[in-house]
Amino acid sequence: MQETKKKQVLLVGNPNVGKSTVFNTLCNKKQKTGNYAGVTVASHSGQYTYKDEEVEVIDLPGSYSIYPSSEDEAIFSKFLIDEQKNYAGVVYILEALSLKRGLLLFQQIQDLGVPMILVVNQIDQAERRGVDIDIKKFSEALGITIIQTNAKEQIGIDEIREAVFNNQFVKTETLSFETPNEHKDFLQKFASHKGIDNEYKAWIALSSEGELGKIESIKDLLAGSDTKSMVPKRLQVQETVRRYQKVDKILADVITKKPQFKELLTEKLDKVLVHKFWGYVVFMFILLIIFQSVFFLAEYPMNWIDDFFAWLSAFSGEHLPEGPVNSLISNGIIPGLGGIMVFAPQIGILLYFLYLLEDSGYMARVIFLMDRFLRPFGLNGKSIVPLVSGTACAIPAVISTRNIENVRERLLTILVTPFMTCSARLPVYSIIIGLIISDDTFLGIKYKALVLMGMYLLGFAVALLSSAILKRFIKNQGKTYLVMDLPAYKKPLFGYDFKLVLGKVWDFITGAGKIIFIVSIIIWFLSYFGPQQKPDEMVATNVELDHSYLAKMGKAIEPAIAPLGYDWKMGVGIITSFVAREVFVGTMSTLYSLDSDAPEMKVIDKMRNDVKPNGEKVFNFATGVSVLLFYAFAMQCVSTLAVVYRETKSWRWTAFQVVMMTGLAYFVSMFAYQILK
Repeated sequence: MQETKKKQVLLVGNPNVGKSTVFNTLCNKKQKTGNYAGVTVASHSGQYTYKDEEVEVIDLPGSYSIYPSSEDEAIFSKFLIDEQKNYAGVVYILEALSLKRGLLLFQQIQDLGVPMILVVNQIDQAERRGVDIDIKKFSEALGITIIQTNAKEQIGIDEIREAVFNNQFVKTETLSFETPNEHKDFLQKFASHKGIDNEYKAWIALSSEGELGKIESIKDLLAGSDTKSMVPKRLQVQETVRRYQKVDKILADVITKKPQFKELLTEKLDKVLVHKFWGYVVFMFILLIIFQSVFFLAEYPMNWIDDFFAWLSAFSGEHLPEGPVNSLISNGIIPGLGGIMVFAPQIGILLYFLYLLEDSGYMARVIFLMDRFLRPFGLNGKSIVPLVSGTACAIPAVISTRNIENVRERLLTILVTPFMTCSARLPVYSIIIGLIISDDTFLGIKYKALVLMGMYLLGFAVALLSSAILKRFIKNQGKTYLVMDLPAYKKPLFGYDFKLVLGKVWDFITGAGKIIFIVSIIIWFLSYFGPQQKPDEMVATNVELDHSYLAKMGKAIEPAIAPLGYDWKMGVGIITSFVAREVFVGTMSTLYSLDSDAPEMKVIDKMRNDVKPNGEKVFNFATGVSVLLFYAFAMQCVSTLAVVYRETKSWRWTAFQVVMMTGLAYFVSMFAYQILK
């Protein structure tokens, strides 16, 4: 059998040129793609085998220049330069509609002596806009073979694999950048002193501010003083101007544009979608449609899942031998897992709509639209990417703040992003809204959908308010401006996005399922045993729920949670959900399944009918609002805390975030309950 060879290549390009789509198609990998800058904020790797050669593809974050201005660009520069001896070459992705912008970075990498293959992607978009590219002349001018692709249609992907297999990477012998005469003598002396054999590498060493590719933590950046010399920036400007002058001459010979008499769909839509008034109206309408769909479309599959787990619990209860194992499985594990899995359809629908919006190019408009709106709160348009991503999960959202250049704006975004309603909160919101809000409609829109949308908007509003307060206490290190290209609208990959959502939902189920499984066993154990009730026993077994160790522990914390309107069962749910918010629902499902006094019915119906000793309903309107507000504000996710610390390298900011959010959750919930009860 022939031995498989291995080769490593880098996938490089500007943001939003289809690089992640090329990566996914090459490696058949389900990495998230989005039609806006900053989706890839750390290097991702994938593999494919072609003609018995195994190729590892490293997808680096998108960058506009070799000089890093944000942490994701620092990752890019560091990997590209420091790991040069480990990879065979670079596959550079150039967007057909943004040749001038993309050629700046291409020439910088080329002058570093890195072997390259050039790919011109989205050639179909250029043709639609009447832009004709003479590929033959273009190839001759750059001294490199060019592959044309349309990654979404998988056109040209095999040509990339063939070029990589044949090692068609081209390494330039002559620099495209000519050093300014006033710097030549000093540059040569500097290169000789440092032992640098590439003149452009010496230029980069002088032009970069500090060590190129150095990744600094937010703590270090905030502690430092702004003492950087202006000379490096001037050198970078000189280089950029000279390179663009040369690029203009090249493109003048290879591009011809046909007169466009017809206004394209993108221009027509943008008159409304980025309008300073109608843009916000459309965005709110889109959100309302999404939340209506979360309840309307998910209703039937949720009922099927709920009925299945109810049947499974009854089946195991009838067919397993009587005893502790039967109780553990039938009343503990199965109801706990079912309590969280029933919300998988809602999470999937929400994520699917978000992926379609990203894939289509609309999210880039949201960034542009939100920039002016977010500025007074200490944020910028790029902050909307983590904030919107936070509606899926706060962990990747916090990581995506690396795309924000300004350190204060990045820190503020990290601190307030967990206020956004993530998918883990959705099961809590859904079950509480189902308990306290009727099924009536307003103008065809369910009240439940309106309340759910209100919870998302509340999270966003509190995030902005918190940022506006915090910005007064965090030192600013210069003013920033949002500079971005608005991409053409594209048809989303409906099938691919659906597969991606299935993967994310499965990750949610398996991730939450592991926690629920462990928590269900612990809750069952504490509820099955209790203090001795007979003289001849050390502990009582198979006790009533109110006489169990779990009830004793829950009632011990009841004085602290009673002002919020919670009984001991809800207190146990809140404590367990500090591991992950969605555990609250699994905990409540397990607790109400263990209650032998409750009649056989769905968990939500048991919760709806549960009453306190004084006859008052446990889940009345005041209590429901209190729970919604608590979970809207509380910091209940250990994984998010770990990521916040990793990104800030500061226990002080991490602890502040926990205290701030949990304290706010407690007092707001208490005031709401006391007013509404």
